[in-house]
This record gives sequence, C-alpha cells and structure tokens, in this order.
Amino acid sequence: MSNKPYKGFEPKWLLTPAPEGSYRSIFRWGDPEFFKYPKESLYKLMKERFDMTDDDFRDYTDDIGFDPVDLSEYPSKIAPEHIAALEKIVGKDFVTTQDYPRLAVAYGCTAYDLLRLRHKEIENLPDVVVYPDTTEQVEQIVAYAVKEKLPVYVYGGGSSVTRGVEAVKGGITLDMRKRFNKVISFNETDQTITVQAGMSGPKLEETLHNAPTLFGAKRPYTCGHFPQSFEYSSVGGWVVTRGAGQNSTYYGTIADIVMGQKYATPIGRIVTSHYPREATGPDLNQIMMGSEGTFGVLTEVTLKVFRWMPENRKRFSYMFKNWEIAMDAAREMMQHECGYSSVFRLSDPEETNLMLKLYNVDETPLAPLLDKLGFQDMQRCMFLGFTDGEKGFSRNVAKNIARIARKYGAMPMTGFVTKSWEKGRFNDPYLRDTLMDFSVTTDTLECTVNWSNMAQVHRDVRAVCHALPNTVVTTHMSHCYPQGANLYFIFITKMNNSAEFKRYHTTILDAIQKSGAAISHHHGIGKMFAPWLEGYLGEKEYGVLKVLKEYFDPDYLMNPGGTIGLDLKPEEKKFLVEKKDYR
Repeated sequence: MSNKPYKGFEPKWLLTPAPEGSYRSIFRWGDPEFFKYPKESLYKLMKERFDMTDDDFRDYTDDIGFDPVDLSEYPSKIAPEHIAALEKIVGKDFVTTQDYPRLAVAYGCTAYDLLRLRHKEIENLPDVVVYPDTTEQVEQIVAYAVKEKLPVYVYGGGSSVTRGVEAVKGGITLDMRKRFNKVISFNETDQTITVQAGMSGPKLEETLHNAPTLFGAKRPYTCGHFPQSFEYSSVGGWVVTRGAGQNSTYYGTIADIVMGQKYATPIGRIVTSHYPREATGPDLNQIMMGSEGTFGVLTEVTLKVFRWMPENRKRFSYMFKNWEIAMDAAREMMQHECGYSSVFRLSDPEETNLMLKLYNVDETPLAPLLDKLGFQDMQRCMFLGFTDGEKGFSRNVAKNIARIARKYGAMPMTGFVTKSWEKGRFNDPYLRDTLMDFSVTTDTLECTVNWSNMAQVHRDVRAVCHALPNTVVTTHMSHCYPQGANLYFIFITKMNNSAEFKRYHTTILDAIQKSGAAISHHHGIGKMFAPWLEGYLGEKEYGVLKVLKEYFDPDYLMNPGGTIGLDLKPEEKKFLVEKKDYR
C-alpha cells in the first residue's frame, strides 16, 4: 500500500510478511505481501480518541505471532483406524493430523479469535483435517463419522465472525479450500451456475466473467455477491450463514440468489428444488440455508447469475446535514419504487468523520467547502453507492436518487468518494492486524431494523458501545429494503485481552437483543451469538429448529458445541426480551 510519508513521528508499523508456519500467518488477514496502515491524519485522530501518545506506538505491545505453530501440548486423539478409513476415502495425501493444518482451521476472524491466537490460547482443535475432492467423498466421510460417532466440522474460507468453524468436540474438520472448489455445471439458458461449496468468491467471479471462453456463453456474468470478506470467503459459507454482499440492495442477499442445494447429512443426501418459485409447502431451500452445518455438510449449490455490465455503473455520493434527515431520505429512496441501486451505504456522523480521513476526502477541496456550507463535523452524514443493470435502468435509478437527495438538502460529493471507498472496500480488514500489534482492537456487530425503530436502535446500541471509555463507534446501513435496513456497528478501542473483549462484546449483543432488533442481518449465529437465538426467536419458534436437528442429526455430530444454540444448556442461554407479536 502506498501512503504519503509521515511528517512527524511514524509508528513502527509491521511491514514484514508473516513467516510460513507461524501463528501470524493464520491470524493475519489475506495476502501475506499486502499491508495497510493509517495515514498520518488518521493516526493523529486515533491517538486523540484512544488517549494514547507516540510512546504507545514505538514498539509492539502485543505478540506479533512470528514464532512457529507448536501444538505439542495438544496432540490429536483420533484413533489410527479412523485415519486409515479416511485415507481410504480421499487418499493418503489428503488426511493430516499435523499441527499447522489443525490450527489453521480452528479459528475464524472475530477479534476474539485473533486475540486468542496472538496469546496462544489454544482450544477447540480438530483431531484430523481432511481435504475432500468430490460430493461422494463428503457423503462417505459423513456416513463413516455417523457410524463411528465422530464430530464433523467444515472450514470454507475462514472468515466467520461468529465462531462458526470451531471444533469444540474435536473430531474431523473438512477443509474445502484445497480441492472442493470446482464448477459442476453452467446453464446460460436458465442463467445459473452450480459449484462445489468450497468455491471462493474471486474464483467464482473470474469464472463467470470468463463464461464466453470457458462455457461458450454469449456474454460475461456476475453472481452479484460481494461481502467485505469476498476475497477470503467461500460460496458454502455465504449460503449456510445467510450472508449478504455489499451489492445486495440490487442483487439481493445470498438467500435471494440461491436456486438449489445439495447436502451430505447423517440420514443421507438431501437435494432441494432448483425452481425459481413453488407453492409446495415450506421452502426447503430456505430451511437449509442458515443451518450452519448443523443439519449436514453443504456440498453443491446452484446460484442465479446476472449479466455483467460494469460499463453501465453510475457512482454517486452525497452529504446530508444530519442522521435524521439522512434516514428520511434513504427511506424515500427505498420506498419510491424507482428501482434500487446496487451499493447503498449511509454512514452516521461518527463514521463519516472517520471516512473523510480514511478515503482521503479531507485532502480535497470538498473538505473546507462542507464547513462553509453548514455541514458540521460530527453531525453530517455521508451517503454513497452506485447503480448496476441495464443502461437506461441504471441511469434512471441514479437520477432519482439525485432528485431525492436534493430534496433533502444534500450536497453532491462527486464520484471521487465512491471510487475511494471501492478501492478500499475489500482491504480495510488489513488495518485491523496493524492496529492490534499496538493493542488497538476493532470488531463489528450488525442487526436488522425497520425504519420505524431505526433511530431508537441506533441510539440505544451506540450508547452501550460508548460506555467503554475512549472507544470509537461507527455505524452505517448497507443493506436496505422498503421496510427497513441493517445497522452495522464497528467499534475500535484499546484492548488486548480476549476475556475482556468477550465481556464487552456480550454487552453489545445484550443491547441489540434488548432493543428488539434482529440479532444478525448477515453474519449468521455460530457459537458466539447462539446464546441469544432462542430468546430472539421465541421458545416455540425455536422448537422448530430443534425438531429439524433431531430429524437430520439425532446424535448431534454435525458442527456440535453450541452452533445456533442447539446443544447449549439452558443456563448458557440468554433471554432478555419476550417474543413480540406484531400482528
């Protein structure tokens, strides 16, 4: 990453690739050769907000994780006969009990995971890692595990922020990255593609963009699903957590994009319908999505694809005078029935303050102009996005967004802001590793609200986040609907203790539950959010999930240890609010 040279003191940012086989090579985000650190104005803001000085940044205050992984105190406990049976299914080269592969699939990417890895807090390791190649192999592994009563976990891209991949009961982890990432079929007539669950986001998009060459298609395509973890997440992970990409306001979340699924379950192969709509009882596709590996292992998924027409994209950005005006404008844009933009992102005042520095707007002529025109710092709100689709449609959506923005007194900010955001949209997570070297921790939580309770949830949850002194709390909406939107909270604070982090994280989840919002819009539940799920859904409603679990996996071998709360003890659950009846 190119940054302007610091004029004053520059922290000792770590710009050395993590050694192969090290702890850091597991917990750092993404490309080992890529680094991102704050520019000088952002660094100065950090010191002010966190009550820190240059002395706090002269050397690392947390373990940078360069030492080699050593699990000698945590040996595999799996019996040799099980290893032999798994090798017979997938081949001897694709079964391992070595230290590094076991740890590499044991944690996700929440700050709780990263802090534990930095401090060598080793727990919840699989006994063996298996690299399947075909659906039939996965089905044989699941059948063997059921027969021998071995727990089964799945590791896709590893970007879970809900402790979704942790092998709490040991056993087998299926690592889908190495071999389980192939295209099964492409159907241009139906505009669908079927892939193995381990397919990564970039590989899927590259395949679709090259559809004319690879499949003889008439044109290039896109899946339209771009989560921030896009570069290091898998299609299977998107599906089983009900994920959402940053372009979801136009293309839909993964729940809208999935056409069909295939699972290897303890009771055998389960195949869902592939039709666009049916009235044949409850929708099995929707039942299986969000199950997070607790009903079985997702092996293949059929997705809708869309025409890739980036030349029709219309970028926009506007500044509103305050959050209340901005929310009203966003609601009208979503309810006006003039079409939806692809990216639709509205930041609250605190996030806007940070964004102007992060995306270099503070260095342009726009910055002094904002103050001059009455758009006050820590009140103003940045709105940005872009449209996709057919040329006339895309232009018309942008035109109507501009009209509504003007109606609410917004100031146009040009396409520069959106382009700057696009440039950093997938690499901002690299900042987290840089800051954690100096005991500054950042993480995220998100929820779903209606327009009618958005202001209240925003206010209540942020108050709890800010109860921790010297903490930056930013919020935006990025997945929007005529009836509501998500609220995405990012907190940055001085902290390097995993137990302390978990306590703080719990207070925020409590606040989201108490506010009446949905406890997750697209991150899923995993083991971290699981204690709150039954309290959110309601006891009778949650009972439906229990019945499904008993049907698919009566021995509780699929992702056991608390995933979506199915095997939690009553005392481990959180019941903060009663189920509301909105009828």
